Amino acid sequence: MTQTLRSALGAHVLGWLIFLSLPLIFMTGPAEEDSITPVLLSPYYWLFNFTFLFVFYFNISFLIPRYFLKHKYSLYFTYLFILFSCILLLRPFDNLFSQMNRQPRFSERSSPPPPPELRPPPRFRPDRGTPPRQPKFGHLDMVSIFLFITVVALGLTIQIAQQWRVTEKRVVQAEADKATAELSFLKAQINPHFLFNTLNNIYSLAVMQSPNTANSIMKLSNIMRHVTDDVSEDFVSLSSEVTCIRDYIDLQKLRLSKNMHIDFSVSGNLEQKSIAPLILMTFIENVFKYGISNRHPAQITIKLKAAEKCIQFFCQNQIFETHRNTERTGIGLANTRQRLAHLYPDKHTLNISSENNLFTVGLTLQA
Repeated sequence: MTQTLRSALGAHVLGWLIFLSLPLIFMTGPAEEDSITPVLLSPYYWLFNFTFLFVFYFNISFLIPRYFLKHKYSLYFTYLFILFSCILLLRPFDNLFSQMNRQPRFSERSSPPPPPELRPPPRFRPDRGTPPRQPKFGHLDMVSIFLFITVVALGLTIQIAQQWRVTEKRVVQAEADKATAELSFLKAQINPHFLFNTLNNIYSLAVMQSPNTANSIMKLSNIMRHVTDDVSEDFVSLSSEVTCIRDYIDLQKLRLSKNMHIDFSVSGNLEQKSIAPLILMTFIENVFKYGISNRHPAQITIKLKAAEKCIQFFCQNQIFETHRNTERTGIGLANTRQRLAHLYPDKHTLNISSENNLFTVGLTLQA
């Protein structure tokens, strides 16, 4: 049990102990012996306590999470009205108060009744005889109504404060996950291994005086600029992200054999579309890590479609045995899942499968 859970449990226990003791304090005399027992044995005492205990926990554990926090206010206040009506019918405080007043006190039970000549004359009404005892506050149990409002308001305050803390924690966690994902990408992609391979390939192009040398240098520069500048934003334009992906794929092609075939396609209108930066690069990196072979022919498929209301991404590659460490890949995928959960809550669908020696990723982002 965590420290926070223990503190919350202790606060609940202490609060209810205080609440349970209030009727004992105000309905018993301090100088009377055995004055607490009648209260504890009274069914109205336990009805009074369990009524408000039920209202409190039913409100915070069922009504608020299911209706209030989901903005279903009409249903929430309908249930509150039903509970309020039950309080009016049960009258928990008035029943307890009346029952305790009907109980003879200890001094009255231990002393003989006074002689008739010393007893006060009864009050009669000509039409009804002796009037029945009326509740102190008339027909409405005002104390129970006040306690009902207090218990409901307290539950709302606690749940809203807790929701606010959860939201703040999610914001902090999202920033931490973003920083972790960015660092993971920089370590996984723009690391010395990637840079050395790319620079060696560009050097070979320069030695052969290839006309593609300057273009390759420009592509590497664009990637470095994108991951160092644009990655600080929560969302970037889809066209700039596609440009970075295209440059990355073109640089990877420099080291691939002729047996590798890459099917990369982009369709749809990229304008006025935005996407979380580098959210797709983890999957593309895995394609080139584990989907290429220098001995066997293979195909890599990467497709991106910008639809009217969503962005669809698909990639697939064959799985070749490799001795590379897959730990970073697992961390990268976990960070990507976390970023998707924070940046696209209930607005994304991610399907990853490994079947028939094919690794497939399908991702849909609602625009």
